[in-house]
Amino acid sequence: MIPYEGNPTETAMNLIKPIVGQWYCNASDERFEIVAIDAADESIEVQYFDGSIAEMDFDSWNDQLLDGALELADAPEDWSGSVDIDRADLDRAPEDIVRPVWNGHHAPKS
Repeated sequence: MIPYEGNPTETAMNLIKPIVGQWYCNASDERFEIVAIDAADESIEVQYFDGSIAEMDFDSWNDQLLDGALELADAPEDWSGSVDIDRADLDRAPEDIVRPVWNGHHAPKS
């Protein structure tokens, strides 16, 4: 086998590419989703399950890959992590949600 003599950064990025919408897990077992990639700035914006947002550069992504600290993850089944809502409200049926009564007439603009 001939060793790869190219850029090690390119090799790492090819192992697990950052993809917008894809979930990953880091060495601390924190799940996060890629929400933006700025190729010009060489940065990756991530949102953790709790809703916090962070940014890492391509070199940090590659370092974590080479250290085995990143892996693909499934999207969480419980989406309440980044939403400021009580768990009890998640189990409410749509008909149980109080909606204001609207009985006014809205005339179209002339």
